[in-house]
Amino acid sequence: MSRRRHAPCAPHDYSQRPAGPVRRALRLDGTRKEVLETGRTRLLVAGIVFAVAFSAISVRVLELAVLSGGAARDLATRADGAPPAQTRADIVDRNGHVLATTLPVASLYADPREVNDPAKVANLLAPILTESTAAELQALLDSTKHFVWLERKLTPRQQYKINRLGIPALRFQESEQRFYPYGELTAHAVGYTNVDGKGIAGIEQSFNQLLKDSNQPLQLSLDVRVQHILMEELRAKMEEFEGIGAAGLVMDVRTGELLAMGSLPTFDPHEPGRASDDATFNRATLGIYEMGSTFKIFSIAAALEAHSVKLFDKFDVSEPLHKAGFTIRDYKQKDGKLTVPQIFMYSSNIGTAKIAMQMGKEVQQTTLRDLGLTRPVNLELPEIGTPMVPHPWRDISTVTVSYGHGIAVNAVQLASAVSATVNGGHRHSPTLLRRDPEDVGAGKTVFSAKTSEQMRQLMRLVVEYGTGKNADAYGYRVGGKTGTADKQKNGRYSNAKISSFVGAFPMDDPRYVVFAMVDEPKGQEHTFGYATGGWVAAPVVKNVIERMGPMLGIQPHPANMPKKENHPLLVNAEGEDERVASN
Repeated sequence: MSRRRHAPCAPHDYSQRPAGPVRRALRLDGTRKEVLETGRTRLLVAGIVFAVAFSAISVRVLELAVLSGGAARDLATRADGAPPAQTRADIVDRNGHVLATTLPVASLYADPREVNDPAKVANLLAPILTESTAAELQALLDSTKHFVWLERKLTPRQQYKINRLGIPALRFQESEQRFYPYGELTAHAVGYTNVDGKGIAGIEQSFNQLLKDSNQPLQLSLDVRVQHILMEELRAKMEEFEGIGAAGLVMDVRTGELLAMGSLPTFDPHEPGRASDDATFNRATLGIYEMGSTFKIFSIAAALEAHSVKLFDKFDVSEPLHKAGFTIRDYKQKDGKLTVPQIFMYSSNIGTAKIAMQMGKEVQQTTLRDLGLTRPVNLELPEIGTPMVPHPWRDISTVTVSYGHGIAVNAVQLASAVSATVNGGHRHSPTLLRRDPEDVGAGKTVFSAKTSEQMRQLMRLVVEYGTGKNADAYGYRVGGKTGTADKQKNGRYSNAKISSFVGAFPMDDPRYVVFAMVDEPKGQEHTFGYATGGWVAAPVVKNVIERMGPMLGIQPHPANMPKKENHPLLVNAEGEDERVASN
């Protein structure tokens, strides 16, 4: 069988292969390159777009930061005519407790053109906001304006709830608000600011520029603990005796610092516009009153200092005194003659008037002037009343002024003058700013140390045996003087009264003066119908001293309480006991 023989295979010549596959490879490379180029182009365009977008955002942020809040802040400025308030320094008490501070707050506004459904948005906002109803909000959002305020000074909780609504048309304007942590407790002293952060009352007004420029807190002499005690006791007596108002203060007799100063009724400094004129009226500084028998402190001290009288000189008080058509009587008539301590202790108008006549008006005028009672007090408040003094100063003026009528001053002036009388005779200007004891100085000398000591003894007698028994604080040797003066209305004296008491303690070495006054108190059944200074104001001073004494490191000592049954000031020069029973 024959086999077909195959011809041998020719060797492959790759150099002669067709170029088809090669051309296919070149076409693939070109497509890939085209895709890559397209991708690069798209990335470049996208990068440019993002760069432009980020640039726009950066410009916007720059506007907001550099231009004091940007467009939103500009809108706020155009809306109320003034930029938001700037940061303001704190006001603190003598122990560093914050009385006024500035905190950031947010206010809500909107562009009505961006609100698609005003009624719906208004209904959502109404339960959150406090100043407007749903109908009022809808009216705002229905307007054609490009900017409307919806509510100022939101709480953080309100802002959080509004943010959760997720409504783009609602925006917030950041600003600042003045807060007063103790509210009405220190309202008359600290004052308040307006919507633009400008001080318009109290310390806020007096130190407006300093508070704007300074980074350091302004420290006052007030002690909020003592302030709380004083206001609480004043309010209790004002309500008990149905008074229309009250005032009080506590002063350091060594420095002139006011540790407490209050006036009732008071007000909320966050909303002063809602307070009545009576509530914003500062009875402690702006109120000018005839202080009644408290002025006998200065009449007796002036006569003793001028050597016009001696302690055991006697004056007949058994009959009313007639002078220039006026008749001077005592509240409770005494028989016979009284010594100077007895005249003071029983608050005899007749005896004090005779002492003043013997002393003369020149001595009286000079003493009252040196005590700061005839000109406005230099205190760091804009609300300062101008004293009313007799003009011309006739002989009858000398008589009436001696027992606190015919001259009107404010409570700060009275307390400052009493401080000078009991502290050794040196007057220090009253202040609401904390003072370094080393910087106080000697002050103006008004009385000698001897006269000051004698007056301390006389003021103690008033509390031990006289009209001020209700001020006898347990464990403290309190001295003082009652005052009950008729008020003038329409140029004539009325049945309405100013009942007051001014006290100092401890009388062995006085440190503080405490003053309390109730305006137009009414007699009560438990006081037998009386509404005098001894019934109304003396208990306020007693309670304040008993509460503040231990707090300020002056511990009560029961050993101070027993009375001296044979007090040397109640025994005349012949050794006879001349005490008169006190009712």
